Amino acid sequence: MLLISIFTIILLLIIWMTIDFKLGIKKQREEAKRHVQKIRNGQCEVLITGHELFKKLIDDIHNAQHHIHILFYIFRDDHIGTQVIKALKEKAKEGITVRLLVDRVGCHISRKTKKELRKVGIRFAHSHPPKFPYLFFTLNRRNHRKITVIDGNIGYIGGYNVGDEYLGRDPKFGDWRDIHLRLQGDGVQDLQGQFLQDWVVATKEKVKKEKYYPPLIKGFHPLKIVPSDGVFLEEAFINFINEANDSIYIGTPYFIPGKDIKMALIEAAKRGVNVKLIVPKQGDHPLVKEAAFPYFKPLIESGCEVYRYYHGFYHAKTIIIDKKVCDIGTANIDRRSFHINHEVNCLVFNQKFIENVIAIMEHDISISERLTLEQLQKRSFFHKSKEKLATVLAPLL
Repeated sequence: MLLISIFTIILLLIIWMTIDFKLGIKKQREEAKRHVQKIRNGQCEVLITGHELFKKLIDDIHNAQHHIHILFYIFRDDHIGTQVIKALKEKAKEGITVRLLVDRVGCHISRKTKKELRKVGIRFAHSHPPKFPYLFFTLNRRNHRKITVIDGNIGYIGGYNVGDEYLGRDPKFGDWRDIHLRLQGDGVQDLQGQFLQDWVVATKEKVKKEKYYPPLIKGFHPLKIVPSDGVFLEEAFINFINEANDSIYIGTPYFIPGKDIKMALIEAAKRGVNVKLIVPKQGDHPLVKEAAFPYFKPLIESGCEVYRYYHGFYHAKTIIIDKKVCDIGTANIDRRSFHINHEVNCLVFNQKFIENVIAIMEHDISISERLTLEQLQKRSFFHKSKEKLATVLAPLL
């Protein structure tokens, strides 16, 4: 009788979570707005190491004259997090407006530190709190964006979060391979707009926005900031792939693309497009690596090249189409980024810039292992069993 009761409770819980999740996604899709941003002409700098990123970021924080707006999915108060927090505190004490927004699940800042932040005048908030009526869905939804705006004319966007692992200090993962952008001038206003929108949603604060939009200089890089709210991103990526005539480079730590993007990549390869995919050899979350394997065989059979990066953990999120457009941002090629999370990407249309990013990705390919059909055939029964489970759980991975 007890076993029947436990089974019934578990069954009802699964039914509730399934209904809650589907209805939550439906509501998010109904409320989502397609972001149509202008092409700007700013200045982009590629940052590929955590040490390089945080040195520039902390220097820019120290030089701030008016305001600092920071949004990260993950923020830890470890060694590097403490350095960033120290810099923010110093600026807040100088009278600079500092807003720090962190995803509730990704926040690893102690209560003591949060109290200290608020005490010196830093405005701190969590984004995406779980709420009814779709509790299970909102527990799974993340604000996965990484945005920094300083004085309205310097911006950061990309794959890095704030934590020691992003400096290669986690012995489990070793060196961390990622890509971030530092923007200056035209284009930063769109990062600012997205940050302030997320801030108002999280805090309900009435912000006088005009003072956060200074005049901006033009640069040499045509670019477009593209936010997404769990809708339209998959469609945009499919359009990119369908337009490719020569080459497609994709770098992503999590590759669970779904049927439509898988078929778009296969069709691209069949029409002669050189498709190269870089993924990490080592996974950082349970079953995520296994969830990618069912997609590899049909891709490789169609002519796509799949490379597994093993010199540390590969976390870069990049797509390059025909040397014409380069996408760098926060979105992964997975169903969570496509249908649940809130993301933000940057499209750059400058050929010289794109050739530089291709050179970075070709270097990563040169120190990666190319996956073969023979290796796929040698997978163990245990590995294949994990793949089956991962496929079932793929929407949440």
